[in-house]
Amino acid sequence: MEDKKLTRFGVSMDEKLLQSFDHIIEEKGYQNRSEAVRDLVRDAIFQHSWANNTDIVAGAILLFYNHHQNKLLNDMMTIQHDYHETIISTTHIHIDHHNCLELIVVKGIPADLRALSDKLITLKGVLYGKLTASPLV
Repeated sequence: MEDKKLTRFGVSMDEKLLQSFDHIIEEKGYQNRSEAVRDLVRDAIFQHSWANNTDIVAGAILLFYNHHQNKLLNDMMTIQHDYHETIISTTHIHIDHHNCLELIVVKGIPADLRALSDKLITLKGVLYGKLTASPLV
């Protein structure tokens, strides 16, 4: 295993902000602030750099939509078929009589995942959508 050198640094913040952070740390079960800060930094670095990256990432597109919207389902299927090489799996859940939740598991280069999610999320009738991705480390 590779030895990693740890560097200590100080962070100053408002007391109320720190109390809120400590509450989240406790709720999530972190052993200490350093572990929580490392996770936040890793995520910030990934979120900043992944959009222009050509490394393969995996993720999910979450869509919440009204399935009664005219042509929405046909448009969604057309887009998904255009990106069939990127989509690994889909799960469709009926939330109530009008609304559905769809989870689309994806894998590919970030630009392709972003293009797919943007096309789906901006369709008329999609009430909420989000792409979440992770590096394959």
